[in-house]
Amino acid sequence: MKIFNTITAFYKDKLPFVVYRKPNENKISGFFVNDDSLMYTENFTESGFVFTPFNVDEKAILFPSEKATFLEEVLLLNDFNFDKNESLVDEDSKENHIKIVEKAIDEINKSDLQKVVISRKESVQLSDFELLLVYQKLLKKYQNAFVYVWFHPNVGLWLGATPETLLQISDANFKTMSLAGTQVANKDSESTFTEQINVVWKSKELEEQQLVTDFIEKQLATISSNLKIDKTETIRAGNLLHLRTKVEGKLLEKADLKSLIRALHPTPAVCGLPRNMARDFIIKNENYNRSFYTGFLGELNLKKSNGAIQSSQLYVNLRCMEINHNKASIYVGGGITKDSIPKNEWKETVSKSETMKKVL
Repeated sequence: MKIFNTITAFYKDKLPFVVYRKPNENKISGFFVNDDSLMYTENFTESGFVFTPFNVDEKAILFPSEKATFLEEVLLLNDFNFDKNESLVDEDSKENHIKIVEKAIDEINKSDLQKVVISRKESVQLSDFELLLVYQKLLKKYQNAFVYVWFHPNVGLWLGATPETLLQISDANFKTMSLAGTQVANKDSESTFTEQINVVWKSKELEEQQLVTDFIEKQLATISSNLKIDKTETIRAGNLLHLRTKVEGKLLEKADLKSLIRALHPTPAVCGLPRNMARDFIIKNENYNRSFYTGFLGELNLKKSNGAIQSSQLYVNLRCMEINHNKASIYVGGGITKDSIPKNEWKETVSKSETMKKVL
């Protein structure tokens, strides 16, 4: 495929690119930029592909449409075999994560903090890393996720398979979702919706999901109309199940895409509630920089085939990893509420890390 050949050429020549496939589509798209200077979006009015950090005070990197070659092809993949490798558990990382979770629960019990998302970075040593092979495995393994590879020589190499949409907007009509709660699936299949009818969710996960939904509804109340909130459903993402609630509405004339993004990001699904209090706790206690993990990425103001309507499709950067020489940094986390059990929260991050480990 031409797109795969172009990935190889641009990565070799240290030129910026992003290639991605949207959930449940058989089409693969890419922006390839013959300029290694860093470009940013100022107010989300530009057109191209955007990659945004968790911290809203940091700049969002833009691959502008006018400076990029855009490629799109029907995706054809050969079958890949996945070895069932046992993952080693880093005991120091386990102890540190449990301590921070315990501190978060204590803070929730004695303050106005309702929920905070605690994450960690796990390092995996690599030998003979083959970018194209790893990306193709991600595409094959996670067909109902937004699967991407993003590279800039002055920033780094990122890959991911995220199940969460931050925002889809076409003209003034938008769709978003709340996604929270996690449990390991019984079957190793890749259907969009779980076939397990009798999925039981505990009160902790149901409460966590409702907090996210309520936040989104409140944030959108003053900038949108015709807000519709669907029933909560169970979806599958790789070997995990999550609770999802779809939300849609229409952006008011007084609002713009930037105000919509600022209202949603970061959501309680990746930060917490109240948002500023949770963000402060994260920055103070996680002891590492999340960088682009739990930020967002995707198409920004691309014109549709009729040339009139502009659309943006942005995804929360979950289930992702950063590659640096012979090391992969895998980012994982989970929502902490008053009912959280620290050892269970650790196990959840281990399950989430398997998404990336299965293709390395």
